[in-house]
Amino acid sequence: MNNKQGYKIIIVDDELEYQKITSLILENAGYNTVTFSSGKDALDYLNSNIADLVITDLKMPGISEIELIKEIKKKNYETDILVVTAFGSIESAVEAMKIGASEYFIKSEEPADLLIKIDRLAKISRLEKKSNILIKNQNTHEAFLETKSRKYKDVIDMCNKTANTGINILLLGESGVGKEVIANYIHSISDRASEPFVPVNCQVFPEGVIESELFGHEKGSFTGAIESRIGKFEEANYGTLFLDEICDLPISTQGKLLRALETRRIERIGGNKLIDLDVRFISATNKSPFKEIENQNFREDLLYRINTLTITIPPLRERTEDLPALIEFFIHKIQNDQKKSIKHIEDNVMEYLLTYNYPGNVRELRNLIERLVALSDDGVITSKELFIQKKGDCIENIVDTSKDLREARAEFEKAYIIALFKKSNGNVTICAEKLGITPRQLRNKLAQYKIAK
Repeated sequence: MNNKQGYKIIIVDDELEYQKITSLILENAGYNTVTFSSGKDALDYLNSNIADLVITDLKMPGISEIELIKEIKKKNYETDILVVTAFGSIESAVEAMKIGASEYFIKSEEPADLLIKIDRLAKISRLEKKSNILIKNQNTHEAFLETKSRKYKDVIDMCNKTANTGINILLLGESGVGKEVIANYIHSISDRASEPFVPVNCQVFPEGVIESELFGHEKGSFTGAIESRIGKFEEANYGTLFLDEICDLPISTQGKLLRALETRRIERIGGNKLIDLDVRFISATNKSPFKEIENQNFREDLLYRINTLTITIPPLRERTEDLPALIEFFIHKIQNDQKKSIKHIEDNVMEYLLTYNYPGNVRELRNLIERLVALSDDGVITSKELFIQKKGDCIENIVDTSKDLREARAEFEKAYIIALFKKSNGNVTICAEKLGITPRQLRNKLAQYKIAK
């Protein structure tokens, strides 16, 4: 399976003719390239963009190739480097490899030799990324999939039965129940497991951006399109594309998505070439698709295309028998992430964790434990970190009981949002995820409580 279109290459060379020729060769081979005449321009690009490989000449004006390599490695861009050299400068190429370059190419060699080296680097990169993803998700999968809940076992059974069928699956469930984890699990046990799993949250991108994000665009197709760019469909080719919160997709984009799913082809914005695709499609939403159809926010024909199978994931309050294992998993994982050691959890804190109904589901449980671990002292989590009182304490001693319940709830909600918003460095998307709500809902809360962004 060929994933060259998802592999971005930066070509850095002060010879414009060599830039063009190399770019043409690589583009014809299926790679996505961008060119620069100086190392500084390439670094500026890497500060805000991702690339898999940098091809750089060993002799350039301005920033030297050695400085470029050192800067790329210093900033940990996770980018391979291939240096291009003349026949008499092989020693310099070897020196470049000692400080971080992955490969070198002699200009007098055949272009086919360059492609062989790049193909090898691309294959290694893809395998390493896949391995890292599997390692990262392995424990999470185990924690989420080991269940005592009959309802959740039914979900896992359906995933196991349909993983290799390739049918379109719609995941339903409240925010925070782990829809992306389930989608990733389906991908990981399918015959596409060695290919990309590409998640997209439809809420994150504005209406004018989501189409470019999904389908890509050609250079010059709109203001700011300074280079051609592949979309998530092409990135997920031969693998799985997961669209979360699909009911928030603009109506205009829904039509293009429907056509892509029906024809298995897409067309980049500004392009006139149809691109064949082989993509497994999984989507999810925390809304009722049928209500969204009634409100004319969602296309009925698209719903019937995406829900060959619908899997409803139960909320955490309906699988409380899994709470002890999930709490243990998150405590262990988060203490390692935060480089802290939790030796004891007070009984009333554990009682609260086991009996709370978690309206934000697994995401809220994780966020709560993150806070408890972060605020703990000497490896002990107490009721102080939970902001609840020990048994026997009188609640009147710690709260203002002159307010009614609505006012008290609003006061706590405002304080909690302010604290998390500050912890998220003012990032609406990150803060909304921690709260278990959508970015749009958070913006409404910020306006309601007059919290400065």
